[in-house]
Amino acid sequence: MSYFDNIRTFVRVYELGSMSAAGRDLRISPAVTSSRISQLEERLGVRLFQRTTRSLSPTEQGKAFYRGATEILEAVESAEAQIVNITENLKGSLYVAAPLGVGRRLIAPQVPGFLKSYPEVSVRLRLTDRKVDLTTEGLDLAFFLGQPEDSNLRIRKIADVERVLCASPEYIARRGMPDGGEALVSEGHECLNLRFPGATEFRWLLKTKDGPKRFRVSGRYESDDGDVLTDWALAGHGVAMKPVFEIADHLRTGALVPVAKKTPPEPIQMACLFTHRRRQDPKTRLFMEFMVDRIAATI
Repeated sequence: MSYFDNIRTFVRVYELGSMSAAGRDLRISPAVTSSRISQLEERLGVRLFQRTTRSLSPTEQGKAFYRGATEILEAVESAEAQIVNITENLKGSLYVAAPLGVGRRLIAPQVPGFLKSYPEVSVRLRLTDRKVDLTTEGLDLAFFLGQPEDSNLRIRKIADVERVLCASPEYIARRGMPDGGEALVSEGHECLNLRFPGATEFRWLLKTKDGPKRFRVSGRYESDDGDVLTDWALAGHGVAMKPVFEIADHLRTGALVPVAKKTPPEPIQMACLFTHRRRQDPKTRLFMEFMVDRIAATI
């Protein structure tokens, strides 16, 4: 097993504070992770981590070695990046996550163009509307709508996405046309909501004459799949708040129409999330730039 691999593993264990998390990040088993650390400690003749059944912390020798190890990795990966930039000979797999609507309509159609330029790269695209954890799920980057909760990650903003409150003509004929957020609440409109385990109460952030205001909407229909909400809205079951790019075709045909136009939704941020590493993989950076340019031109 290469000494360099052992150093790389040590750095990820140090940064993530966990053997299992480092193993997931490097896509190796916990047994291999532990073995690499043990081999490195044996070679150096010191303990790099204090281990208990519930915790792991670096020793003073581990802290000192980390400073030198990061310099080694940065030097090697900087040299690799320079070669990649010259030859464009990118290799390996990219693990990417995106919300269902974003992934299906904006990311997936662009993947073939990227892979055509880099034939030795593969893209593993995971689509889900739930929140993802880049480190524990072994992801290189994740596209998202909204504001991330983890401040330890880096964000590349793509655009502010316009949203619309919409419903089908059938729903409006049955329940009436709400003119704004107050009517959505006071008239008891059926609001279709995206909910995940642990989500808090629903408050739609809408524009009003007095500035942005949150309205506590309610409804019997909930899903963790945004496209399911679109299908329910098309079937006349309620009012949905959707990014315009996701339902543009339905708005053009009249299958869905804007409602509560006095208080339209605030735009939502679309951005790309990636780990805060100085040693960023060139193929991750190039994929992100490729997608940012094309998505920004689309929405």
